[in-house]
Amino acid sequence: MSRSAKLPVWADIALIPLINVLLAFLAAGAVVAFIGENPLDAVEVLIRGAFGYDEGVGYTLYYTTNFIFTGLAVAVAFHAGLFNIGGEGQAYIGGLGVGLVCLALDSFLPWWLLLPVAIAAGMLFGAAWAFIPGYLQAYRGSHVVITTIMFNFIASALMVYLLVNVLIKPGQMAPETRDIADGSTLPLMHELFAQFGIKITQTPLNLSIFVALLASFLVWVLIWRTRWGYAIRMIGHNESAAVYSGINPKRMVVVAMAISGSLAGLVAINEVMGAQQRIVLDFVAGSGFTGIAVALMGRNHPVGIIIASLLFGALFQGGAELAFEFSTITRDLVVVIQGLVILFCGALAYMMRGPLERLFGLLQSTGKGE
Repeated sequence: MSRSAKLPVWADIALIPLINVLLAFLAAGAVVAFIGENPLDAVEVLIRGAFGYDEGVGYTLYYTTNFIFTGLAVAVAFHAGLFNIGGEGQAYIGGLGVGLVCLALDSFLPWWLLLPVAIAAGMLFGAAWAFIPGYLQAYRGSHVVITTIMFNFIASALMVYLLVNVLIKPGQMAPETRDIADGSTLPLMHELFAQFGIKITQTPLNLSIFVALLASFLVWVLIWRTRWGYAIRMIGHNESAAVYSGINPKRMVVVAMAISGSLAGLVAINEVMGAQQRIVLDFVAGSGFTGIAVALMGRNHPVGIIIASLLFGALFQGGAELAFEFSTITRDLVVVIQGLVILFCGALAYMMRGPLERLFGLLQSTGKGE
């Protein structure tokens, strides 16, 4: 009987996610075949829709940007042993901060001066919204899963009230603010490319994707190269050992949740200052929940989160093309396909670990025998 062996790092961070994605696509292919369509044709349409032309690539990267922010937010909390599922509400309230700053200062500041102020406002509002569940978890024993769920509902209700009664543009029926002044919105990519004489199709993709990549690098530095990151990982792995080494777990729980919320709040840079150019209802559109699957699939590492975000961005954009090209593949069925990917890459992420460990153990035994 072969013994299990510890998986190498490359197998843990690359091989297992790759196998899970392949299993998810096999299951999705079975669903597509069941309704009478050719799975290979569906895969071709999905990939072509996501990466086959400039507009598709633009939308894929636009969705990817949101998922990077929310995936990082979930990952930071995971490292502290917390399950923050309030990214949806934290991103929504972060949008309130970004929107208020942009609407107040857009008459005075160009976008490049307004951007750092908007980033600070979005992170501050998101952090404040996550601080309360973090405090309740650390000092009052309230489970952060329950409180963050409730705070998602509270954020939604609060934003509806503000957009209907307080922030709505006078004289209009739609619950949304006025537009941010043209010179103060985040430049879209097709506008930047046009400056260099390159014409690409207009999409919501904007400069915030570079903010997302910078945030990924800073999260890596925070978690693996700073004392705070060490303390966050310590309380996530062994709280008793953390206390023994002089770390205050309650304070670090609050800090980790605040950092997590601030990252979720950055979604508003992409949406409010970039794509929508105003505050609208439900601009987060489920990105906070998708970030959970992104973080799980990316093994809570910034590099893995970027790759997983790109996959989910492609699924969202390519899925829309699937629903357009095939009359039998409805939008609901596309959601089922996306759900299968989330199931295999999230809930069943460790399903293949045991068989792979036994396989590597068998290979090592065979190598020693020779």
